[in-house]
Amino acid sequence: MIVLIIAVILSYLLGSIPMSYIIARITKGVDIRKYGSGNVGATNVLRTAGRAPAAIALIGDILKGVISVTVLAKTAYPASGIIDYESFRILLGLSVICGHIWPVFLRFKGGKGVATSTGVLLVICPKALGIAACVWLLTVIITKYVSLGSLLGSISLPIITAVMGSSIQLVIFTITLCIISSYKHKSNIIRLINGEESKIGQKISS
Repeated sequence: MIVLIIAVILSYLLGSIPMSYIIARITKGVDIRKYGSGNVGATNVLRTAGRAPAAIALIGDILKGVISVTVLAKTAYPASGIIDYESFRILLGLSVICGHIWPVFLRFKGGKGVATSTGVLLVICPKALGIAACVWLLTVIITKYVSLGSLLGSISLPIITAVMGSSIQLVIFTITLCIISSYKHKSNIIRLINGEESKIGQKISS
């Protein structure tokens, strides 16, 4: 039980490392929370710092999810001995995503968790993620709205995992991610409805 708790805390702290904030500080010397959309994520880094910094931030956020459900999970699970391995990885995955969204290092105000969720799902359910990624990509190509692509991609995940016959734990996990994503994108949803959402590649200063 103690090992499980420690693993969850470590996963949360890993997720709390604000890659986008750090990259924007290093490359442009700016606090990303005060520029663009104010979101601590790769899309806002793209708007405020450019493509290369955004790519680095994106990869860093994805790796947080991957490391949590691979290196940390494989290291800690043998000593946990309470739940099955899939449930253990899902728990760590949820912890690292929550860390990214509510990071202790930025007073619990982080990103939307899309990239870190991608890293987790890339390991846990790559096929379902691949289909959801196609939904995201097609949406972004057609509309130029990253936020809309993220929303539709997250909404499609529970449906995809259920149709594929995934475990109940995984389906519940993807439903949870869908709810969190919708909540974190509420301001984007309002801007989309009002026609005020920024499109990909569009730089904004405030």
